Amino acid sequence: MALKVHGTVGSPATFRALAALYEKDLDFEFIPVNLSAKEHKSPQFLAHNNPFGQVPVFEHGDLKLFESRAITKYVAEAFADKGTSLIHKDPKKSAIQTVWTEVEAQKFDPTVAKLGWEIVLKPMFGMTTDEAVVAEFEKKLEPLLDVYEKRLTESKYLGGDSFTLADLHHLPTLQGIMGTKVKSQFDARPHVSAWASDILSRPAWVKVASMLTK
Repeated sequence: MALKVHGTVGSPATFRALAALYEKDLDFEFIPVNLSAKEHKSPQFLAHNNPFGQVPVFEHGDLKLFESRAITKYVAEAFADKGTSLIHKDPKKSAIQTVWTEVEAQKFDPTVAKLGWEIVLKPMFGMTTDEAVVAEFEKKLEPLLDVYEKRLTESKYLGGDSFTLADLHHLPTLQGIMGTKVKSQFDARPHVSAWASDILSRPAWVKVASMLTK
């Protein structure tokens, strides 16, 4: 059954889903969704793809999924015998992995995405960066990265000694923020810095990120 991804180049959520597919060495069809033209808000898209009008949307035969982290989980489980193993089978290791996927979604992503919006995206849209907001969220990031530093002294990756979804989910927002002054916070923590360099250099992610230059 053919795999399809409806998404937008540059969308962090789209890139999160694509990273999982490339880690699994899976062939799929990428169907671009034009956000500028509001294709994701069209009646057809809302009715047949995602009722919330967001990307990505993933198709596998008669299965249709939205929400990028749900897509990566399905891909990791449905194609467990393909490419990189992205999940732990041992219940205890799996539980630790789940903890860090939750940390990414509830703590890391909201903080780093807000910084990315202010520092990267606002200037792109001709808007003015709110330096007070940047300072506020840089302050929030510091203790969070301290926790990451401690965790990464205990294991090479967040979910254990192998790369898993717990790490992969960080890639889109991490990619964007590492090109800004906020990178200094990562560089100040050697284990966090090494981890970030490691996962950002993975061939699957390099392939995803290269879509930005095409």
